[in-house]
Amino acid sequence: QVRLVESGGGLVQAGGSLRLSCAPSGLTFNIGVMGWFRQAPGKEREFVAAIAGSGQSADYEDSVKGRFSISRDNAKNTVYLQMNTLKPEDTAVYSCAADNSPLVTRRSSLYRYWGQGTRVTVSS
Repeated sequence: QVRLVESGGGLVQAGGSLRLSCAPSGLTFNIGVMGWFRQAPGKEREFVAAIAGSGQSADYEDSVKGRFSISRDNAKNTVYLQMNTLKPEDTAVYSCAADNSPLVTRRSSLYRYWGQGTRVTVSS
């Protein structure tokens, strides 16, 4: 059983930066794609970014392109989300997700493993 644990959330002013981390515990064999989703109050969960198992390709939701950067350290099975130029509309609970498939996908239903989330609050 794989469990994902996120860290790095918090309160930041608009224009600031945060770096989220996510590491799996338990059986980590063959972890492939890793991604980040977020859910703002009163809204549905949405895709933010994902990175392939190889680390060679990534995908971003349009509103975060150029501001957020996803990366991974396969030796540690850890994925990072560097968030720059944060805006109040980025306020949400950010959840890490992973699957055994190596392929990048935006579909949350295709991720088998999930973390409990870390809260990011951006003040104006």
